[in-house]
Amino acid sequence: MESGSDKGTGGSSAMDDYETLISTTDADLLKRSWRNEKASPEILQFESSLVQRSREQIQLMEETVEEFMNNGEDPLTVSLYQMDIDRTMFLLRSYLRIRLQKIEKFMFHIQKTAELWTRLSRQEQKFAKRSIEDTKQHLDESVLSKLPDRYKSHLKQSVISEEDDMVMEPKLDAFVICRSRKFLGGLPVDDRKSARHVRGGYLCTSLQVDKTTS
Repeated sequence: MESGSDKGTGGSSAMDDYETLISTTDADLLKRSWRNEKASPEILQFESSLVQRSREQIQLMEETVEEFMNNGEDPLTVSLYQMDIDRTMFLLRSYLRIRLQKIEKFMFHIQKTAELWTRLSRQEQKFAKRSIEDTKQHLDESVLSKLPDRYKSHLKQSVISEEDDMVMEPKLDAFVICRSRKFLGGLPVDDRKSARHVRGGYLCTSLQVDKTTS
């Protein structure tokens, strides 16, 4: 009886998750991607399909607003459509801007890490390559060319360095605060790090994370 009850509960939960997924709009997905990208220390996978759909929806809404204005539609209705466009535009621009800022900051690290490099879109890869070339040229002309040969690398402090100790990398072991969508109750965690606790649906932890999800 208990086993059957557990299975029923699990099936209900899976169905609820599925219904939530199919009811989520692209605007919600874009907002979630923007939050994840903003909170994550490293660059995440580029949401190419979502970005493309968002651009198409923005163009469609702009055409709709223009048609409403030409037909003398109620100004309040036009204003509501325009507010929806502005909101989506803000999320999309901010999402792309955050990714470009990460690329500028960690471009050498991203370039030498195959997994991170594949997370970039083609346009972002072109931007990263151009930024790397420009930065290397600037460093060579302004500083490195005037230093002894053993210090002319833009990746290492000197030729005796075993690693690329001049390359900035994202910090993946910082403290994070995650908000759950529903009350989690007690959470089992290991004791390798400092104390962690769950209160009011909030998980406070110093656990190292590789990705941040909303």
